[in-house]
Amino acid sequence: MTFRPKDFAVWMEIPVRDLEKSVAFYNAVFEIDLQIDATGPNPMATFVPADPKTGVAGHLYPGEPAKAGTGPTVHLAAPGGLEAAMARVTESGGEVVSDIISIPAGKFVYCLDPDGNSIGLFNYG
Repeated sequence: MTFRPKDFAVWMEIPVRDLEKSVAFYNAVFEIDLQIDATGPNPMATFVPADPKTGVAGHLYPGEPAKAGTGPTVHLAAPGGLEAAMARVTESGGEVVSDIISIPAGKFVYCLDPDGNSIGLFNYG
C-alpha cells in the first residue's frame, strides 16, 4: 500500500538567531504579519495558513541555523510575482542565489534569509 497524504509536509520550523529581525524579514518578503508569541515555553512566530484546520504551516523560533545554504530548503508561496519578491529579499537583508526556475507546477527561485536558511520563493502556474 502506498501512503499518499493530502500534503506530505505538515509543519516547518525555521531556526533563526534573532527572532525580531527575522520576523521583520519574513513580514517584508511575504507581505504577512507574523507576530512573536511568547506565551509558550519558547518564543516563536507562526505562519498562519488560510485554513488553520487543514493548511500546512510552521514557525520561526530562536535556534542555530545550519551553515548558510546547507540545510533543507523550505519553499513558500510568494505574493506579487517572483521578481517583486526577489527585490524584497535583497532589500530586507537576504540573498537571491539562483535565477528563476520553471517547473510544471509553476516557478521558483532559491534565496537565503539573513541567517542563511535556504528558502524557495514559489509561484503556481
